[in-house]
Amino acid sequence: MMGPSTMAARAAGCCSSAALAFFRLHPLRCAVRPAAALVGGCSSGLRGGCRSRLAHSIVDLVMEELRSRRRVRVSAKIGLQGTKELPDNKIVKRTLQKGLLLEFQKDPERSLLAVVERPDGKKNWMVTDQNGVMSSIKPQQVTYVVPGIMNFDYSKIDEFLEKTQNLLDPTILECAWMELSEKDKSITVEEFAEIVYGTKESLESYCAHLLLSRDVVYFVKVESRDYSMYQPRSPAQVEELLRRKLAKEAADKELEEFVHLLKSAKALPMESKPPKASWLVEEKVRQKIESLQAYAVDACDDEQRRLAGNILKAMGFTRTSSAALKLLINVGYFPVHVNLDLFRYDVRIRYTDEVLSAAEELLVDSPDTDMHIRKDLSTLKVYAIDVDEADELDDALSATRLPDGRIKVWIHVADPTCLVKPHSIIDREAMHRGTSIFLPTTTFPMFPERLAMNSMSLQQGKECKSVTVSVILNLDGSIAEYTLENSVIKPTYMLTYESATELLYMNLEEEEELRILQEAARIREQWRRSQGSIDTAMIEPRIKVSNPDDPEPNINLYVEDQANPAMQLVSEMMILCGEAVAAFGFDNNLPLPYRGHPQSNTAVSVFSHLPEGPARSFANISVLRAAEMDFQKPVPHGVLGIPGYVQFTSPIRRYVDLLAHYQVKAFLRGDSPPYSAGDLEGMTFIASMHVKVARRLHSNSLRYWLLEYLRRQPKGRKYRALILKFVKDRMGALLLVEVGMQVTTTISRGKVGDQVSVTVETAHPRDDILSVREVVEDTKDSE
Repeated sequence: MMGPSTMAARAAGCCSSAALAFFRLHPLRCAVRPAAALVGGCSSGLRGGCRSRLAHSIVDLVMEELRSRRRVRVSAKIGLQGTKELPDNKIVKRTLQKGLLLEFQKDPERSLLAVVERPDGKKNWMVTDQNGVMSSIKPQQVTYVVPGIMNFDYSKIDEFLEKTQNLLDPTILECAWMELSEKDKSITVEEFAEIVYGTKESLESYCAHLLLSRDVVYFVKVESRDYSMYQPRSPAQVEELLRRKLAKEAADKELEEFVHLLKSAKALPMESKPPKASWLVEEKVRQKIESLQAYAVDACDDEQRRLAGNILKAMGFTRTSSAALKLLINVGYFPVHVNLDLFRYDVRIRYTDEVLSAAEELLVDSPDTDMHIRKDLSTLKVYAIDVDEADELDDALSATRLPDGRIKVWIHVADPTCLVKPHSIIDREAMHRGTSIFLPTTTFPMFPERLAMNSMSLQQGKECKSVTVSVILNLDGSIAEYTLENSVIKPTYMLTYESATELLYMNLEEEEELRILQEAARIREQWRRSQGSIDTAMIEPRIKVSNPDDPEPNINLYVEDQANPAMQLVSEMMILCGEAVAAFGFDNNLPLPYRGHPQSNTAVSVFSHLPEGPARSFANISVLRAAEMDFQKPVPHGVLGIPGYVQFTSPIRRYVDLLAHYQVKAFLRGDSPPYSAGDLEGMTFIASMHVKVARRLHSNSLRYWLLEYLRRQPKGRKYRALILKFVKDRMGALLLVEVGMQVTTTISRGKVGDQVSVTVETAHPRDDILSVREVVEDTKDSE
């Protein structure tokens, strides 16, 4: 048999002088304690000539004496009684009986010593463990019966265990393996005790059991029908197991140090906690903190799950994603209101250096290839109307009344394609984002920020490159003429919806163009209604959160009524633009991302009994059919009531709009379109996947902050709620009018379209819990 490997020999080298002691070069009848034996030094003894001379003599001596001698030892150490003679070479499993001292498996992580009390049924036994607890155990739970003991008193178990600690020296295993591996002999626990302690009395035998049963390197347990044996592992196995053991010890030390970091950070006040970046500097720390992060968002692999579970256990937390999140917040790695969806969906929130460098190059040198065909419209009065926090301004409007009484409108759309070209690195990045992501806390633009919010966006008082769609309306609101052209405009006003609505109500003579736009929107809506359009306008909430990393950030809630005059005006003009671009594509056989929507199988008149507004719109939306797309010709849009539609007005925010611009701009230059219908379909599919994620992100984040807003409101505050429908019996879907979100609760009275009062009972944003209760007004008291 080959000798031990270098690693194994090196591990055992320290025990050579001890081996001379506890392998009984002293007389067998003198049990030498390791604590007294492990002195001196002869580190080369077990690897040199000493080792080869001792290898056979020691083992043979011991095994021969074990077979030839029978003796009964009476242990006076702790008053052990009733010792019995042990068999020569095999320790037969003993039948349980009252008074025996045994070890049993309490649970997967604990073994306890106990004294047998009495049978419990046919197979089980009642025992009293070291904690004084009596319980019933099954025979298969017994892991060891301490030999040589009868009528043991369970109150002395602690004393017994204390004495075992003085004998448990793991280096004994190394030295014993060095000798026994030469003979490749399997031994029993009691034989092992005789070899290393010089006796197989109860205490020493139990210590031998503990050493062998806990050992994961040198010996392997070999089960037989009547007894358990331990066999020394091969040198190659020991080499590998030692390597794993050392790796585990190093990992355990790293874990201990990391847990110390966590506990230190957790104890600090919120304002003094280490910044997130500090956890990402050192590789070992970064790996562990990122494992916790992945565990918190349920997006971890097996190794991260194992590591995070160990960290949580060491910190005293349960192994759950919510516990991991709580820990990361407690140490300051995450803010209290962290948006976990950004990690769950692996959202692109940063740009690579390559993309940023390409964007900077465009800002420095990007000649306008369409300058020679741009029409100067800078003398027009131009209104840009959007939400007050808009960073990317895509579109603006102008209008005039022609001598014949008809209205001409211009829809000016920002022209990012004067900077970004098809197939470029910036274009590919935009496609894989699909859209800008608008959250209550921040915006992730589709293009790098310096491009999107400066060079591409329309800016007040500055000449801006645009693509202008001009339309002359018939008196009934239908399109009489349209033109698409490259242009230069100079926006006059940057208005919010609220300020634009105020201007409309003021009816100022100097703002005649705004009134003309409102009139154009009105006749357009009437014409679309005559074509079968469906009203889907709802009340929509909008939230802006400042300082979102604070535990109590400021929340500003806006409830947008789609019936707002300025919103209706802008919406109608955007629809008009989409219809005109679709007509342009059809007339010029141009592949474009045409959108359509079939008419519902349910007639709109079915809901005419409902009051106009959210209740009727909700009913209309509930019966809509799926949208359609075509990339060769327009598809009727039954919901909007128009013959065709192309999204065109947000090329800075939506990639599909940008695709339409590429196609139109190429046609205006007299070039072939860069993409075929098949190309457009594939690219639209890719972008749409990311758009779906962006919508989910927006929806989830909006709901989170709405719940946080409601959580902060005074207890018992009443909210007006509009009944949208009844789900089952009196369980109603309601719209909280002041908040703009839908809830469900049981309603005692009222019908669809009626208003009731409710209060919020529970609002928990992190767990996505919202419960409301109807407030039943006492009509008699009110009278």
